[in-house]
Amino acid sequence: MATMNISLSDPLKQFVDEEVSEGGYSSTSDYVRDLIRQRQRSKSEDLLRKLVAEGLASGTAEPLEADHFNRMRERAKERSGK
Repeated sequence: MATMNISLSDPLKQFVDEEVSEGGYSSTSDYVRDLIRQRQRSKSEDLLRKLVAEGLASGTAEPLEADHFNRMRERAKERSGK
């Protein structure tokens, strides 16, 4: 596991210490890791929302032919030489 050192103002450090003691975190590092994970989830959710909105804005879907995916697999096999 990598180590990272950060500097905080006294009020921020006090806030983090309170969050650790009140929030059931085992350490400051545990608290910071949780904040980072929350941000990662938030960014992933934002991207998903954006992609869904783009899909909805792209127009009405058209039905695929029944053998569409089989033909795709065949083309992929031909390209890979298998």
